[in-house]
Amino acid sequence: MATQDFLVELGTEELPPKALKTLSEAFTQGIVKGLDTAGISYGAVESFGAPRRLAVRIRDLASAQPDKAIERRGPAVKAAFDDAGNPTRALTGFATSLGVTPDQLDTLETDKGAWVIYRTVEQGKPTVALLADLIEQSLAGLPIPKRMRWGAHKIEFVRPVHWVVLLFGNTVVDSPIMGLAPGNKSRGHRFHCPKSLIIPTPNDYEVVLKKEGWVIADFAERREKIRKGIKAIAEQQGQGKAVIDEDLLDEVTALNEWPVPLLGHFEERFLDVPPEALISSMKEHQKYFHVVDHQDRMLPLFITVANLESKDPAQVIAGNEKVIRPRLSDAAFFYQTDRKTRLEARIEQLKPIVFQEQLGSLYDKSRRVAVLAGKIASAIGSDPALAERAAMLAKTDLVTEMVLEFTDLQGIMGQYYARHDNEHDDVAQALNEQYMPRFAGDQLPATLTGCAVAIADRLDSLVGLFGINQPPSGTRDPFALRRASLGVLRIIIERSLPLDLQTCCEWATANFQQLTTEAPATTVVDYMLERFRAHYDEQGIGAEVYLAVHARRPTRPLDFDQRIKAVEAFRQMPEAQALAAANKRVSNILNKQGGGQIRDTVDHNLLQEDAERALADKVEQQASKVLPLFEQGDYGSALASLATLRQPVDYFFEDVMVMADDDAVRNNRLALLNQLRNLFLQVADISLLPAAS
Repeated sequence: MATQDFLVELGTEELPPKALKTLSEAFTQGIVKGLDTAGISYGAVESFGAPRRLAVRIRDLASAQPDKAIERRGPAVKAAFDDAGNPTRALTGFATSLGVTPDQLDTLETDKGAWVIYRTVEQGKPTVALLADLIEQSLAGLPIPKRMRWGAHKIEFVRPVHWVVLLFGNTVVDSPIMGLAPGNKSRGHRFHCPKSLIIPTPNDYEVVLKKEGWVIADFAERREKIRKGIKAIAEQQGQGKAVIDEDLLDEVTALNEWPVPLLGHFEERFLDVPPEALISSMKEHQKYFHVVDHQDRMLPLFITVANLESKDPAQVIAGNEKVIRPRLSDAAFFYQTDRKTRLEARIEQLKPIVFQEQLGSLYDKSRRVAVLAGKIASAIGSDPALAERAAMLAKTDLVTEMVLEFTDLQGIMGQYYARHDNEHDDVAQALNEQYMPRFAGDQLPATLTGCAVAIADRLDSLVGLFGINQPPSGTRDPFALRRASLGVLRIIIERSLPLDLQTCCEWATANFQQLTTEAPATTVVDYMLERFRAHYDEQGIGAEVYLAVHARRPTRPLDFDQRIKAVEAFRQMPEAQALAAANKRVSNILNKQGGGQIRDTVDHNLLQEDAERALADKVEQQASKVLPLFEQGDYGSALASLATLRQPVDYFFEDVMVMADDDAVRNNRLALLNQLRNLFLQVADISLLPAAS
């Protein structure tokens, strides 16, 4: 089948920079999905995304769908013809429904008899006849939270659409897209080349735009050009190196069609301000990259990326320096003003600030968290007085001028101000660490005081909101309780803290007077343990391992994690599947006999078969060996030891009739199986693992 390269470009007003990369990828995926659904073959797929355009090029796109063989089965031959061999109403009705005559039908012989069958070939549609619908479907499915209209059009999109290029080979596909007639004319850079550019073929697309239009259409190419330009400019300063935030780099790439990095300066006096505040000013408002020396100390330099090749770059630089100076001056003023008031004096200012209507103010929350943090600190071997102090000061920086202006600096500025107030270093550090981890993969609190406050703050929110029946629902999680749960689990596990979630949540519950639900501590613990599933799924540990451990409901996260790792290691052993099957069988037998009514002591005088004597001896030996390991939390060694039970368990089920006629013998054998199962249950419910087939 003939193939041609295909190109679609949607020309728009400037697209939202933070969404450009996502929109470009989604546009491409939507078109590819449409082609796959239509059964049209194609080669390499390339995405292009720039401030004023989304484009997709597909190599070697087939000119039509493949022909499709169609078979439809009708009535049985016996029912299709009467005794004289004439078509019955069943056959004529079937033929009529297909628009054919009975003599155009075939027969199909099967092991269940002969059937009338209709065979035909459906000719594939030309690709050009399908492209417009595929593109429109892809555009309709883009992740655009709020679409807009423009002019008198009823069409909606993220930004007004001004032109469409639609080429199949060197031929324009004449099918309207977004209400516009497609052509082969794109547009160049808004300032360097404000005119139409002819794209002769899809293969010429990015070449024409770059050589004639001052546009680098490829997102990745622009991104790498910016990265290299920024690094080169910084290195030219001798001691400097640019700090390139990947998200900022993506955003700047989405803002520029023809990026030109330029170096600017600011006054050294601003370096007295915490670097985080300077960086926030430059990054969030101006999209500048900052520069540090080889000791990572901030230099009075910044790098901006212009969207044009200026004849006088010095003027562009001067303009950017003029814009950033007032912002840095504001940061310096806020910093000087804030330090005139101690954080301790700001505690009262938290009283009017509502945390949650039913749960009170930030002041109320701080008092609760202080009590809880003190108890947690004692439990993990830290100083409760420091934890309580840090918790009372934790939210005070929220009422400082700096954080009111730069909200992303909460906690960070608290740490600076606490040190200025001569607070204990652990207290100061905890004011920043209370928010850690801020996101997946973020660093954890380094101090035990910070751990205590971070855990207490999250548990207070979890217990409080569950306690007034406001848990997360669906995609709605305004207090980020899912993230809070994962944060607590990570801190406890990765910092090896000996905390029990049930105990901690009960401590938190005791600090509230206004909770309306029963046993919120237990509900919160169940919710948090459920979060473990996603945590381990990300590590490649199967759901069956999580479920096996979760069935035992260990409420100490560190213990939960140790069990998971032990069961995952056990699952890899050759004995695992057979023992899982045996545990499942034992579980079924015991459940049918009343489960909890079965004793777990074995009378050796009632053992009759060699296989049951061997298993009883082996279970007794293993019990004395693994119980101390369970006490130490060495579940891996315990399960490795229990794996040696496979052979005696197999022999037992081969040679022994569990449900003997003699009640005493039967109950004794059930007790033996109960002993066996209870050994494994010290770690997890192994019966939930995949069994041998």
